[in-house]
Amino acid sequence: MAKKKIARKIIKKKVLRKVPRKKTGKSKVTKKKLPKVPVKTGSSGAGKGGKAEVVHVDDMYSDWFIDYASYVILERAVPNVHDGLKPVQRRILHTLKEKDDGRYHKVANLVGHTMQYHPHGDASIADAMVSLGQKNLMIDTQGNWGNILTGDKAAASRYIEARSTKFALEVAFNAKTTKWAASYDGRNKEPVTLPVKFPLLLAQGAEGIAVGLACKILPHNFNELIDGCINALRKKPIEIFPDFPTGGLIDVSEYNRGLRGGRVRVRARIEKTKTKRILRITEVPFGTTAGALMDNIVAANEKGKIKISKIEDITAEKVEINIHLPVGMDPDTAIEALYAFTDCELSISPNSCVIEDNKPRFLGVDELLKRSALHTKDLLKWELEIKLGELQDKWHFSSLERIFIEKRIYRRIEECTTWESVMEEIWTGLKPYLKMLKRKVTDDDIVRLTEIRIKRISKFDSLKADELIRGIEKEIAETEKSLKGLTRYAVAYFKALKDKYGADRGRKTEITEFGKVVARSVAVATETLYLNSKDGFAGFGVKRDGTAVDKCSRMDDVIVFGREGTMQVSKVAEKTYVGKNPAHVAIFRKEEPRFYCMIYRDGRDGPTRIKRFSVQGVTRDKMYELTKGAKGTRVLFFSAHESEKDTLSVTVVLKSAPRLRTKEIDVDFGEIAVKGRASQGSIITRHKVDKVVRRKSQLELL
Repeated sequence: MAKKKIARKIIKKKVLRKVPRKKTGKSKVTKKKLPKVPVKTGSSGAGKGGKAEVVHVDDMYSDWFIDYASYVILERAVPNVHDGLKPVQRRILHTLKEKDDGRYHKVANLVGHTMQYHPHGDASIADAMVSLGQKNLMIDTQGNWGNILTGDKAAASRYIEARSTKFALEVAFNAKTTKWAASYDGRNKEPVTLPVKFPLLLAQGAEGIAVGLACKILPHNFNELIDGCINALRKKPIEIFPDFPTGGLIDVSEYNRGLRGGRVRVRARIEKTKTKRILRITEVPFGTTAGALMDNIVAANEKGKIKISKIEDITAEKVEINIHLPVGMDPDTAIEALYAFTDCELSISPNSCVIEDNKPRFLGVDELLKRSALHTKDLLKWELEIKLGELQDKWHFSSLERIFIEKRIYRRIEECTTWESVMEEIWTGLKPYLKMLKRKVTDDDIVRLTEIRIKRISKFDSLKADELIRGIEKEIAETEKSLKGLTRYAVAYFKALKDKYGADRGRKTEITEFGKVVARSVAVATETLYLNSKDGFAGFGVKRDGTAVDKCSRMDDVIVFGREGTMQVSKVAEKTYVGKNPAHVAIFRKEEPRFYCMIYRDGRDGPTRIKRFSVQGVTRDKMYELTKGAKGTRVLFFSAHESEKDTLSVTVVLKSAPRLRTKEIDVDFGEIAVKGRASQGSIITRHKVDKVVRRKSQLELL
């Protein structure tokens, strides 16, 4: 029987595969719809004359994918807008509350208890608990819980211990205001959301990746969040910015309220020491660790992007990385280079996404804070209403008890032999005093009166009873006053939280503005550009057969002018082909414009032209023509100058020819206007040129 049932299940889930289409002579490919083929459903099917079940593969996978994506988004990756927790975090905190007895508990034991609510294994629970514990807000830790500064991992869960913090017990739990649901196996109850009376999501931050959706909310400062909640309740503008436990510097000019499209730039705090040859990193950017940052700096040094002589990581309780600079290195330039080429500066893109009404929504951090403040206000109102109801019940029964004892109504039931007669006598005795009470008396109240012990009746003190009732009336008055001034009450609640728990929670990350570092301008010239004109190669790896051109860094570009009247700008490499016997090769720095003088023959038999030009914007690795591009064009003379005022005189020597009277033509480049690289230049002569030589200046002749 069992095998038959399994077989039926398999048959129900069975689907027909697509049959490959026969090849036709048509070149156009058409999509063929999956035929609706009936699938047998066993004895529980449609039967004779009935319609069989039809299932399509594409429909099935579509449903499965949507179900899976929805589950991951709602139950795994994205936090809830009300308590700011993912399901695993909520279940961990609920377990800590259930196990709370004031003492520490082994994390392994807590993980096992949490598995009653979380059906995804112990590893995910342990990792989530360590992450929560390192935030130092909701979990009080004991033992080696790792180090967010060094990246060291926590010890095994059997060695470390945890319990709820006093702050968590105060703001996150109240069984009377919690909505409960059955756990995944139906054996236990778990909270749908915790009644958190604090913007926990913004304080801790959140990060998760779902199917087609991601969440990244950065942590914010404890005290600033409370101040923001107070401003929200008072309907004042809200402005909050991230604050990281690792400290450092942050530029929030493009934060965009934490929504998609925004970003923040974070930097390590780098200090100059008295020796000026040692830089000290005392705070690392959020998202990296001291060890990872040191490895990144060493890698940048090996690639030639920065230049350091030694680095030491002596991080313990606080970050301390000492960077030793080479002799002659400017500390300010070295700091800028560290920001440009290493993880000393990082860019973080937030994406504020939360779950609201079982749907993902993108809300800015100011809106999240406002909703949290209003949600806290509603929870406080709910708690006050519950408290008021309990106080009124307490006043009602205390007054009823006083009447029952002082008026000796209990004496009326001494001779009663049945329960009905007892109830009737108490009702009769209370009837003259019912107007003294604030609500109607019920049968349950009468039953409670019958449960009062004789010892309590014999030791009853009217003065103490009156004092107790007056105290209850005073509490009722205060509670009603708080309900009428609910905003004032909520503001006082947040101020009390700040006074009690915010003393040691000042801002760690300094908000500042720092300009964009141009990598090329701070790149250290650790290489030398060499040129091998004979073979036509240039680069920092052509030292053996080449001639030194200029000092450079691996971030620089090289500009090459060919003898055919071409120009190309490319990245400096170890070895690059630039053409045999190039006219000019140099380091190209766009911010340092240069001026070029050129004399060339336009084609094989064309005129000789002269031009003077500068190079502005170029596209890397694109070949530019400086002439008309005629076949046989040849550059006869080329020179480069740093200033437009630099002039040069040359002599153009012509080849001997019949009836040629002038064999030399003197040319002064100072008389030639500077134009763009695409200009063709002016004609010097239409005769054939033998060579072009520089003219000696008067100082050289003397």
